[in-house]
Amino acid sequence: MARICDIYDIINGVAPFAYQLSFDNSGLLVGDGSTPVTRALLCLDITEAVIEEAAAINANLIISHHPVIFDPIKTLNSRDRAYLLAKRGIAALCCHTNLDLSPVCGVNVALASRLGLKNVRREDVFGEDSILFSGELEESMEPESLARLVKDRLEARSVGLIPGDGNVRRVFLCGGAGGAELRHAACRGADAFITGELKHHEALEAARTGMTCVVAGHYETEAMVRPFLAAYLKKRFPDTAFLVSREEKPPYETL
Repeated sequence: MARICDIYDIINGVAPFAYQLSFDNSGLLVGDGSTPVTRALLCLDITEAVIEEAAAINANLIISHHPVIFDPIKTLNSRDRAYLLAKRGIAALCCHTNLDLSPVCGVNVALASRLGLKNVRREDVFGEDSILFSGELEESMEPESLARLVKDRLEARSVGLIPGDGNVRRVFLCGGAGGAELRHAACRGADAFITGELKHHEALEAARTGMTCVVAGHYETEAMVRPFLAAYLKKRFPDTAFLVSREEKPPYETL
């Protein structure tokens, strides 16, 4: 049976925790690395509902994308998620920007795979802190067609579209909050840029570039990493169950 430290080492081999960005707090944030793992539950965010789900299915490890502890803890009460995890005997292994950057089992390669992009690569010419990937569509398409493709493949309830000047073939992407990569994508000659969210001034900048931009939701552009990473880990630890959370949902409703 795999131990937490064994799972950590496998992830570290393809998404090194040392490569996380300076603001991040990825790693084993709750629990003991020597603990054998009965079942692991994968999610984007460790919420109270996800903790209850893990306890209900006897999972003693949650692997999340967003860190359950981000800012320094000054107090800890019975409602805090770290407290609830410790109380339930559930460890938390959080893989955030190191997983964003991974070219093997990361958020952006999972997103590119879901969208059917080919020749996927990380655009690392802008330095270690840049989270930008690129790929190519099988055939060029109009901006509206790309937006519909993204909406359908990600099962998004809605997407935002800033149509560019021409058809799309070369696509750049950054799952989650990717507005900082917008200019980088334009500099690299992207036909389109896909991300989860843009600030208002970033959307205005996108319109000025003449590049198509599709905004599909922070949750929607990251959610597919859960089954993607679960499948990767299952191949390496066939005796351990890696399950995708069924309780996790986007934190908002579309009316």
